[in-house]
Amino acid sequence: MALRPEPTAPFHSVQYALRVLETVAKYTGGVSEAQIVRETGLPAGHLAHLLLMLRREEYVERTGDGAYVTGEALALLSSGGDRKQALAAKLQRSLHTLRDRVGAAVYLSSYVDGEIRITQYADGPRTPKVNEWVDFRSAAHATALGKCLLTQLDQDDRRDHLSRHRTARLTSRTITNEKVLFSRLAAQPATVPVLDLQEYAVGTVCAAVPITAGRSVGSLGLSLPLEHAHRLREAADTLNRHAAPMLLSLTL
Repeated sequence: MALRPEPTAPFHSVQYALRVLETVAKYTGGVSEAQIVRETGLPAGHLAHLLLMLRREEYVERTGDGAYVTGEALALLSSGGDRKQALAAKLQRSLHTLRDRVGAAVYLSSYVDGEIRITQYADGPRTPKVNEWVDFRSAAHATALGKCLLTQLDQDDRRDHLSRHRTARLTSRTITNEKVLFSRLAAQPATVPVLDLQEYAVGTVCAAVPITAGRSVGSLGLSLPLEHAHRLREAADTLNRHAAPMLLSLTL
C-alpha cells in the first residue's frame, strides 16, 4: 500500500517532539530548557509549547530545580510486553480529554488490510456517538473518517477499496459519482480537516484529520448532531491542533 507523501502539521510537531524526548532521555539527572534549545535547534518559544504538551501527556516531568526528565507515560510505552496495553490506555485517556475539550464524540480509526476499523472512541450522555446504521467499512466514501483515510492512499489503493465497497447513496448528500469523489479526495489539503455534512447520516455532521505513523494509516475524528453544526469548524480546528499527542503516542 502506497501513501501520499504529504506530511501534516501534527507530523511536523511530532518530529520536533521526538527530538526533544531524545535529548531529555540522554540526561538521566535532568536537562535544562536552555540545553534542549542548544541541542535541538528549536526556537525557545516553540520549545516551550512542546514542553507544555509533553508535560501534559506525562512524557516529561519537571524537577524542583526546573530541569526536565523523562516521565511515567514514556516509561510505560517503552516497557516491552506491556506496551500494547499501555498504548491503548494512553490513547483512551487522550480521547476522553479531547471529547470534553471539543464537546463531541471522538474516534480513532485505521486502515488495515484494505478495511476501515474504528479502533477506539470516547462518547458520553452529552456527546453521543454516531449510530452505525451502515457498516463503516462500506461507507468510506460518505464518512469524514473514511474519506480522511482514503486521502492518505494512492490512486490505485483508492480504486481497489471502492471496487470492493461501492459508493452507495446513504443520504441525498452522499457523493456517489466516483470521478467526483476522487477529485475531491485529490484536492483535499493534508492540513485541513475532512468534513462530512450529513453524507453518512441525516442529522449528523463529522470531521476528521490524518493520524499516520510510519506505514500505518489512521485518522482522528469527531461527530456532532446537526443542531450543533455551527460548532463543527471550530471543533475540527481544535481536533487538528490536538492530533499531535495522539500521533506521538502511536509513534513512540
